[in-house]
Amino acid sequence: MEGWTLLKGMGLGLAIAAPVGPIGLLCIRRSLTQGQRMGLVTGLGAATADGIYGCVAGFGLTAVANWLVDWAQGLQLVGGIFLCYLGFTTVRADPATEAAKLSSRGLWGAYASTLFLTLTNPATILSFIAIFAGLGLVGSSQSWGAALVLVIGVFLGSALWWLFLSWGVTLFSQRLTPSRLKWLNRLAGAAIFAFGGVAIGLAIRPAIALTFKG
Repeated sequence: MEGWTLLKGMGLGLAIAAPVGPIGLLCIRRSLTQGQRMGLVTGLGAATADGIYGCVAGFGLTAVANWLVDWAQGLQLVGGIFLCYLGFTTVRADPATEAAKLSSRGLWGAYASTLFLTLTNPATILSFIAIFAGLGLVGSSQSWGAALVLVIGVFLGSALWWLFLSWGVTLFSQRLTPSRLKWLNRLAGAAIFAFGGVAIGLAIRPAIALTFKG
């Protein structure tokens, strides 16, 4: 029974992590320019955030979920601004000419940035709550032990996706010339900046609508 619950959690983690968004683009770019380890650590930040939101949904932490919903616009605005900053710096970045020398500080920075970005996306927690509820994975009948196994599965599934993505991208990194990497920086940066712009627009839209309505 617990094995099946773990597999369900892994499936959910994979399903939520796989769609390519700003975190996926960051993982791809960092894998290409700084190596698989940097790409993997980038993805593990997102996997940790998925695990945290999985805890909120799986353990029925209503107060935390309500707080996240109440502050959804503010969180989205902060995350959008940070994405725009990352997109801008990515566009301006020169392609790497040699393998990066990774320090623990650099790895922790990559991990923390994606953890922060994923946590500032309130849609993630709403997705977890909706999926968990739809599959009957939350409720009074759900034991804490089963919920814990489910959350572990979510983290493992998400982490497995980032491992696969960073490894797969690194395989093709040797085929990219500096000029192609430069264009990749520009395209990835523009896309990340666009994601940030959309997030900012969605965050301030209610305020703009209220202003014009008034």
